[in-house]
Amino acid sequence: MTPPVVVGVDGSESGHDALVLGQWAASVLGAPLVVAVVHPAPSALGSGRVDAEWVADRHRAAEAVLDDARSVLTGDGEVEYRLVGSTSAAHGLHDLAEELGAETIVVGSGRSGPRHRLFAGSTADRLLAGSMCPVAVAPSGMDVAPGTLGRIGVAYVDTPDGRAALETAARLAARTGTALRVYTVVADADATLPFLVGQDAEHAFLDTARETYEQALSRAAGAVKDADADWEILTGDVVDQLSELTDVDVLFCGSRGYGPARRVLLGGVSARLVRRARRPVIVVPRSG
Repeated sequence: MTPPVVVGVDGSESGHDALVLGQWAASVLGAPLVVAVVHPAPSALGSGRVDAEWVADRHRAAEAVLDDARSVLTGDGEVEYRLVGSTSAAHGLHDLAEELGAETIVVGSGRSGPRHRLFAGSTADRLLAGSMCPVAVAPSGMDVAPGTLGRIGVAYVDTPDGRAALETAARLAARTGTALRVYTVVADADATLPFLVGQDAEHAFLDTARETYEQALSRAAGAVKDADADWEILTGDVVDQLSELTDVDVLFCGSRGYGPARRVLLGGVSARLVRRARRPVIVVPRSG
């Protein structure tokens, strides 16, 4: 059986964004879609009557969220709706994803995020702290549906986690017949000034860095099979440049370069990127 795409919803607009992204992901992967709402587990609370009534109320609210999700989803496709009892939304989605062997977990941005900006809320933050499968976060008020722009992006560095992101993105590009672009960001001249003395040293450093990145990107794009791939070097702050990309359906990035294999553990760049990106970001755990 094909592993499912799990979408976590909470009845908010960000949950609707997650449903749009999750339905697209399930469609292109040929995977079943599991829509989940996490509600408080009775074992996490006391046994008094007030607690029991509160839990029952939360259970009814969770059912209403699932009803709302049913009204948002359109078209055909296998969809399962699940109520999950847990101590937190992130914990419940983690457990469900591991139980089902999920392909991807999809969540929306935090409610406090600015519209059209991805802002990972507490649930996304905790998911990204240790998920065994890729975690996709939909930007707030996603105004361009995924799959309409015809390009998949990869934020790439030549490390195990960068190669894991590229491998996952390449499989999706091959499956969908979508072009793939591999990005690396080189610091501009101003950023090197505190470290280098003299214009000649500055230019030599930047030229060497760019040449090294060009070689790495060329090898990475050339290694992609069954999909058209090219590459581009951007100049400036890495998060500023990647977060402003608007011509990709989704942007894949790797997790940090250390930590348990096959776990998402955000590093400095990916942690900031998922808070600011204009397009959906998929963070891929290291291949191990």
